[in-house]
Amino acid sequence: MTGGGRRSARSRTKSFTDVNEDDDHRTKPNSKRRRDKTRDRGNALRILNVNLKIVLGFGIMASLIIFFLVSHLINPAEVARPRAVTPFPAPKIMDLPQFQGQHKESLYWGTYRPHVYLGIRARTPRSLIAGLMWIGIKDGRYFMRHICQDSDELSTYGWTHHNGRDFGHQLLVDQDMTLATSFLKSKGGGSGYGGDWTVRINVQSQGWNGEMQKNVHLFFYLADEDGNSLSLGRDILDIGENSLLASGSRTDIGGWQLHLKSKADLEVHYSGFRTPHIHNLSDLVQENLAYQVRRFSRLQLPDIYESSSNILVFQISGRIPLETDIVFVSGTGINSRVEERISNLAGVSLTNQLKAKQREFDTKFENCFQLADKLDSKSITVGKAAIGNMLGGIGYFYGQSKISVPKNSNVKSHDDFLLYWPAELYTTVPSRPFFPRGFLWDEGFHQLLIWRWDLRICLDILGHWLDLINIDGWIPREQILGAEALSKVPAEFVLQHPSNGNPPTLFLVLRDLVNGIKKNKFSATESNEIISFLQQAFIRLEAWFKWFNTTQSGKDIGSYYWHGRDKSTIRELNPKTLSSGLDDYPRASHPSEDERHLDLRCWMLLAADCLHSIAELIDKENEPGKEYGSTAKLLLDFDLLNQMHLDHASGAYFDFGNHTEKVRLSWKEVTVGNAHANRELVREVLERPELKLVPHVGYVSLFPFMTRIIPPESWILEKQLDLISNQSILWTNYGLCSLAKTSSLYMKHNTEHDPPYWRGPIWMNMNFMILSSLRHYSLEKGPYRDKARAICDELRHNLIRNVVQNYHKTGFLWEQYDQKQGKGKGARVFTGWTSLLLLIMAEAYNEM
Repeated sequence: MTGGGRRSARSRTKSFTDVNEDDDHRTKPNSKRRRDKTRDRGNALRILNVNLKIVLGFGIMASLIIFFLVSHLINPAEVARPRAVTPFPAPKIMDLPQFQGQHKESLYWGTYRPHVYLGIRARTPRSLIAGLMWIGIKDGRYFMRHICQDSDELSTYGWTHHNGRDFGHQLLVDQDMTLATSFLKSKGGGSGYGGDWTVRINVQSQGWNGEMQKNVHLFFYLADEDGNSLSLGRDILDIGENSLLASGSRTDIGGWQLHLKSKADLEVHYSGFRTPHIHNLSDLVQENLAYQVRRFSRLQLPDIYESSSNILVFQISGRIPLETDIVFVSGTGINSRVEERISNLAGVSLTNQLKAKQREFDTKFENCFQLADKLDSKSITVGKAAIGNMLGGIGYFYGQSKISVPKNSNVKSHDDFLLYWPAELYTTVPSRPFFPRGFLWDEGFHQLLIWRWDLRICLDILGHWLDLINIDGWIPREQILGAEALSKVPAEFVLQHPSNGNPPTLFLVLRDLVNGIKKNKFSATESNEIISFLQQAFIRLEAWFKWFNTTQSGKDIGSYYWHGRDKSTIRELNPKTLSSGLDDYPRASHPSEDERHLDLRCWMLLAADCLHSIAELIDKENEPGKEYGSTAKLLLDFDLLNQMHLDHASGAYFDFGNHTEKVRLSWKEVTVGNAHANRELVREVLERPELKLVPHVGYVSLFPFMTRIIPPESWILEKQLDLISNQSILWTNYGLCSLAKTSSLYMKHNTEHDPPYWRGPIWMNMNFMILSSLRHYSLEKGPYRDKARAICDELRHNLIRNVVQNYHKTGFLWEQYDQKQGKGKGARVFTGWTSLLLLIMAEAYNEM
């Protein structure tokens, strides 16, 4: 997927005998001086007085102009702030009334910590958070499970059902132990803001022998990010008599209580900690247990509560099989019916509610995607896992992105970065173990799925992303917000560069929504909410488009190129284009300002056309400067496209740039400074590059096809269909390759340590877009419609068959798939854009 963070270092699993003090990845607190409010108020009054005089002397229009200049251009609070980290000066989308009130409260609590196997928090910057750990057994040794990581070697895990709001069911298989976790929210009389929630944990075993394997040790914790102290229940060591584990109070939800309900014979122990750092809870618990094992030979927490602890961990131990319910109730004041609410969220009542929620999920799934008559039950199971994991992987993050100091700027910083303003982000994530954070170009693909399931969640996520735009119209492409997110990312991938973009895929879903309104796919209320959203978002979308149109434009009219390629690299076979999202896909061998990148040109067409449609929808077409229709017309010019990018001999489209094919990696002795020479793979150029088309067939070559610029009667369309269906070029029995088998860089390493990424393997997002266009051309009048239909049907069948087989064999959806054998590759538990398989199953393709 997107580079610069996609190849994160894998976490190492530690057994209790391996516990050491780790580097604690803590971020330094950022102190900001607040300006004197009285002084600001006085300045405001003086400005107002000046403007009143101007009104009297020069008229209302002149006054408004000067007032705008005073308030926006010379705002004292913004004078010292670099533009790269200055918010866009417009009302925030998330301040719209449709995102307040009942909508906001209904989404307050959720499984919004996707990087852990089970994590709960509220959509607020400093939340009360909860989560689950357990002890797994491998080769006769104990290991702590908490953070999603491949090294734990779980056979499978993920949400089999999740509705994105108040219900989810997850299955985790750890060796011979199976854990099922269910999450349910309830808003009843007497509850505080956001309501109550409960977690059911069911543990089963399969053929275990040995005493240590007959018991299970679960660890459920609460932590207050605000530092509020948490109180222990009175009789916690005798939980059969009193179910109260903990209690406390917060300004957002009032008083709260945590209860444990179970018919099993349980043993409960606890530890209380006082620390501002929440992201290293695994280490805290593991160190406590290791100390107890070494000193007392007991695998149990010490039942010690530090003064004013803001973290409480409860060890729940019992014989397998075991089932327990953990109930959280808020607003625990007088007449709040606490006992009734607890009873409603545990035992038989909870069982019945969970069954009802699962039936609701199944019914909604069929209504949304209508697969019952199209596919078998094994395929439908995978479809449910795709949407369930997508929704269950939604996270809430709060923090400040680290932005590289712009080159040639006068910005002074003691560090090599600037801090973005503190911001929140409600977003889906591509992969819980590898990429549990927001990625800009992934998000547009994710929302193609989510808007069909829950429009309001989709708009909420889009609004959060667009509110991150800065004054220049730039959005950081990878969101690493907060200590927990930072702890999962290698340092070299943290900085975001304000000169680099990312494909503006949010326009994919906006295009769908606009078309949906035109075709009456939405109710009147939904249409009004979409239009209200677009009216508020339009100025931000314009700024985003203008940023691309100015910073990424090429030398020729209608040309664009991705900035950020390394011109001086001596180690990369072909300098990566991380900002394109296609990382190591072959571009011109020698980066220059003469480049013309075909994919970016097509993304700009999508953006311009979508803005033009939005402007028409919200009656902005007559305002000055709204030339999006003209831009779209220019980029749709078929003759101009062919002049810039078409190779007439092959009928294929290519990038243009300073290029030679005669580049290789060779082993050489390299000396840096006074250090000893090292033997390294170094780039060697054997021929002088020249300006020409870059002859690599692959996903980029198909962008004019994907954006449907090619007329249905054109001979070039037939050539495109031939490229797609040719088994010697892109076609496989598992999907379309990312790069042609005939390419000189097919499956070539880009450096000694960078295996091929977009140089052969099959990616679902691009296959989905290609299928969408195949479907389009199969419905258009022209000589190639039957050929397009046949290719579409076979490609769809191949993709579904292969992913379904992989899922049932491995237990996971994968980041990419091997083009030779069809096996899953890259990150697993990758339910980001691989979940587009569900739309392929439903034949619900995006429109252009």
